[in-house]
Amino acid sequence: MKFSSALKLNHIFRRLYGTPGSTNRFLALYARKNRLEQNRVGITVSKKLGCAVVRNRVRRRLREIYRINEDRFLPGFDIVVVARSRATDASFAELTVAYLSAAEKAGILRPEAQQ
Repeated sequence: MKFSSALKLNHIFRRLYGTPGSTNRFLALYARKNRLEQNRVGITVSKKLGCAVVRNRVRRRLREIYRINEDRFLPGFDIVVVARSRATDASFAELTVAYLSAAEKAGILRPEAQQ
């Protein structure tokens, strides 16, 4: 992640959960402006989704989707992605479409004309 950093502080996660998020069947995405020139991204995967191997695979996939599409995101946001149970069985392509559509609903993607 060249333009972003990891979001690790619990109080920021809790602050973001209070914002209106955009959801679909694979994940929920919460975003809020920060006062930085970069994005901070956090990923949450509950223990209800499966064992550590399954949770880490979902986490790695979501992190990779963001890394590949990082230039499409507007800078200056704190982003939290919460994986839902269907994300464990989803293909990488399905997760990519779900991630980008949730980001578009949240208004954190660049308009297509500027790319």
